[in-house]
Amino acid sequence: MGMADFSEILASFPDFNESDREWLHLLVADWQVIADLSFADLLLLLKRADGSYVVAEQCRPSTVMSLRTEDVVGDLIPSERKRELDAAMLSQTTVRSNTMRTVGKATVCDVYAPIRHQGKTLGLVARETNMATRESNGRYESESINAGKALFDMITRGQFPYSDSVMNQRHNARVADGFIILTAGGIVRYASPNAISCFRRLGSVETMPGQYLSEIGTSLIQQNDPLPDSLPLVLTGKAAVDSELVVNRSAVSMRSLPLYGKDGRIGGIVLCRDVTELRRREKELQTKDATISEIHHRVKNNLQTVSALLRLQGRRTKSKEVRKELEEAQRRVQTIAVVHEGLSQTADEIVDFDKVIANLLKMSVDLATTGEQKISISYIGKFGMMPAQDATPLSLVLTELVNNAVEHGFEGRDEGHITISVGRGGDNLNVVVEDDGNGYHTESNAGQARPSGSGLGTQIINTFVTNDFGGTVRWEPRRDGGTRVVINLTLRVAQTSSEKSHLAALE
Repeated sequence: MGMADFSEILASFPDFNESDREWLHLLVADWQVIADLSFADLLLLLKRADGSYVVAEQCRPSTVMSLRTEDVVGDLIPSERKRELDAAMLSQTTVRSNTMRTVGKATVCDVYAPIRHQGKTLGLVARETNMATRESNGRYESESINAGKALFDMITRGQFPYSDSVMNQRHNARVADGFIILTAGGIVRYASPNAISCFRRLGSVETMPGQYLSEIGTSLIQQNDPLPDSLPLVLTGKAAVDSELVVNRSAVSMRSLPLYGKDGRIGGIVLCRDVTELRRREKELQTKDATISEIHHRVKNNLQTVSALLRLQGRRTKSKEVRKELEEAQRRVQTIAVVHEGLSQTADEIVDFDKVIANLLKMSVDLATTGEQKISISYIGKFGMMPAQDATPLSLVLTELVNNAVEHGFEGRDEGHITISVGRGGDNLNVVVEDDGNGYHTESNAGQARPSGSGLGTQIINTFVTNDFGGTVRWEPRRDGGTRVVINLTLRVAQTSSEKSHLAALE
C-alpha cells in the first residue's frame, strides 16, 4: 500500500467513531515530543478486521538519527509479531517485547503502549529504541529518556494526548530547543543546556536546579512587560498550556506538559525556545507590508494630481481636438491610479482584478458617454488574482476597448450593452469584449482597430497585448450585429511577493 495518508487509513476503520478519530489525531499532533525525549521512533499500529496490524502513522525523533529511513505508513506488520501485539492490546500497562529485532545494523527493542480512550483500546503506539542510544548516557540523556517514558506511560491511562490543552499553535518548540523537568511542586529538577541559554537571554543569572521555575520567571518581569494569563500555568507545569515570556528585548516561547502517574500529577516538562529572532522578523515583515501599501497609496495620489492637472489644461484650451486628447490622457492616468488603489489595500504585489476592472470600466463609460446615453456592462467568468505588473497594462487595454465601443459602436445611440467574457486557465487568459453597437465596420479596419483621433488607443491595445503579453488581438463582427474583440494572452507568472517573503522569513 505504501505512502497512504493517515486520515485515509483512519477512514478505513468503520468501528471508530468521531471521538476515537479525534483522539488519534490529537495523539499524532503531539507525539513528536515523546519521540524526541525518548530518542526513539514511534509507530501508530491499528488492528484491521482480518487481525493484521497496519502502520497508520510514524514519527521520527529530531534528537537522534531515525532508524526508519523510508516511510512505512500503510505497511503491514509481519505476522510473526501478531501474538505479541495482541497481548499488548489487552495489557493495562506498557509492554516491553521479549525479543530484540535487527533493523539494518541496529538492535532494536520494542515497547508498546495500548491507546486508551473512554474505556476503549484504539490501537498501539510502538516505541522502537535503538539500543546503541542507551549505552553511554549522561544526565541530559537519562533525564530526557525518563521524561519521555513518563509521557509514553500516560498513553495507556488515557492521560496523553492532553484533551484539555490550551495550545495557541504558535508554539513549535522541539525538545532540542531546550527542556526543563519540574517536580510536582514546580521546582526545577533539571534544565537542559539550551533551556539555560534561553533564560540567560531573558536576563536570568540564577542556577536553575533547586529553584521554583515560577520564581525564576516572575523575577525577570519588569513593571510594564506584557504578562500573558497563561504564564503562571506554564511556569508551574500544572496544565498543558503555551505561553511566551518577553523581557529584556528577548522572547522565549514555552509549553508545559504535565506528567501524571497512576495517582495524580508527578511533575512536568517545560519546553522552551528562543523566538527573539523569529518575532523580530515577523515585526519587520509587518512594517515592510505597511510600507508597500503606503507607497501604492502615494503613487495613486500622485497620479490623481497629474490627472487633475490634465483636466484643468483641457478646460482651458480653445481647440476641440486638443481638449479631446487631454481628456483621453487624463482617463489613462486615472486608469493606472485605480490599479494602485487596488494594490494599496494589501501589501501583496497582487490584485483582485475583478474588483478593480469593474470600477474602472464603469468610470470609463461614465466619462465617455454623452448626456442621456445609457450603456451597461456585464461580466461572464472571472479574471481572478493578478500580479500588479499584469494588472496595469491589462486594465489599460480593456478601458481602451470599452472606450472604443462607446465612441464608435454606440455613436448616435441612446443605449447599448457591452459583455466581457473571461476564460482563465492558469496563466492563459482569453477575453472577449462584445458590444451590440453600430457594427464591425465602425470600430475596425479589416480586423485591426479603426484608428480614432490620434489612433493612440489602438496603438495601446496592440502594443500591450503583443509586446507585453506576447498575445493576439482580433476584431470581428458579432453574430447579432455589433463588434466582437477577441484577446488571447499569457500573464507573466508572478507569485505573490508577500507569500514569498513570509515563507522565506519563516524558513
